[in-house]
Amino acid sequence: MSVHAAPPRLLLVYPATHSLGWARNYQLPSLSLKQVAAATPLSWHVTLADEVHDTVPFDEKFTLVGITAMTHQAVRAYEIADEFRSRGVPVVLGGIHPTVLPEEAAKHADAVVVGEAEPVWETLLDDLLSGRLKPVYRAPIPTGNRLSVPWERRDIFNGRRYLTTQTLQASRGCPYSCPFCIVTNYFGSSFRYRDTDDVLAELATFDRKLTVFLDDNLLGDPLRAKPILAGMKGMGLKWGGQANLRFAEDPELVRLVAESGCIGIFVGIESVTGAHANHPKTGSRSSQEDLVKRIRDAGIVVEASIIFGFDDHDEGIFEATARFLERCSPSLTTYHLLTPYPGTALFNRFDEEGRLLHKDWSRYNHAEVVYRPRLMSPERLYRGWVETRREAYTWPAIFSRVAKNPHGIITNLAYNFLRKGPNSSLTP
Repeated sequence: MSVHAAPPRLLLVYPATHSLGWARNYQLPSLSLKQVAAATPLSWHVTLADEVHDTVPFDEKFTLVGITAMTHQAVRAYEIADEFRSRGVPVVLGGIHPTVLPEEAAKHADAVVVGEAEPVWETLLDDLLSGRLKPVYRAPIPTGNRLSVPWERRDIFNGRRYLTTQTLQASRGCPYSCPFCIVTNYFGSSFRYRDTDDVLAELATFDRKLTVFLDDNLLGDPLRAKPILAGMKGMGLKWGGQANLRFAEDPELVRLVAESGCIGIFVGIESVTGAHANHPKTGSRSSQEDLVKRIRDAGIVVEASIIFGFDDHDEGIFEATARFLERCSPSLTTYHLLTPYPGTALFNRFDEEGRLLHKDWSRYNHAEVVYRPRLMSPERLYRGWVETRREAYTWPAIFSRVAKNPHGIITNLAYNFLRKGPNSSLTP
């Protein structure tokens, strides 16, 4: 390339499947695109099109377009890819959905990244510039317990309003093989943590605004997590993240989480009865109810995730869930319909049993029933989900929860207000 030539231009696209309205200002930016931007050589000019906020600039000239896609985004991702390719712009697709269905993705792309992008990204860009772009770039299967990734590029999100752009990953992977989860297929079945000093050094560049860890299970390995938490004490950060309930079995870990500045944690309850209640990942020494209360009593907002639609769920699951949540009173609850994502054991089983209603990926979104439940009709499952969500986000229910969570009343109300919008607008 001549020293006077314009730098190659990379457009990174995050597809949106629907308009979020006012709620778009309370979303988190795409982790994968920040990581890809960070792995891109400085000789490239990087532009972002996050459809939550932006219109995709089809008329601009780019050297390459990179699009990330989870399953519910796949249809829109393919539309964007097809439009750019019709204009002669090469496209690379990556993310979870192209990883599990690379042959499908290849129909809409010049190249597909299978697995984590960082190990193969620079090679892909070099191949593109030299005219040797390959159809598939397959990252090696993660091994070991160490994670080395570049610090995220947050500057590409300038000019857009998010809940926060101060996000990072301290770990990847999960040792649990939940049949409905794709994490282990994508990030591996072992925990990989960044060096503690590296995590703390990146955190030291943050201001005192909200920080969010985007780990699938930040506290999954207490021996690796505790030094990070201890190092965060005194930094003045307020943070949130995701973990499994088992961390609350360790009083020291709960104390460190609270003392490090955690204001909210997302935990998977999954089910309150049946085979998926007290899932093995929660341990056997305490009930799910006890563990939720333990986290809540430490002054941490607990967002409990519930899934409806397991094979042992009948119509009684909705009432049982509502009463369970009244007893343990997490600060707020997220309700999901069981979704058999491609690449999971659940999808494979439902497909073999002929129980999938369709493979319209845009509807694989936790908010539509895409399979035949075993003990109720799809219509009854959907109606029960809507009614339970609506009941949970009436103002009396919200105020009852807040009253039982005296720590951080303003934070609790804010969380519930944000959840109330999408939860209360549904109709059966």
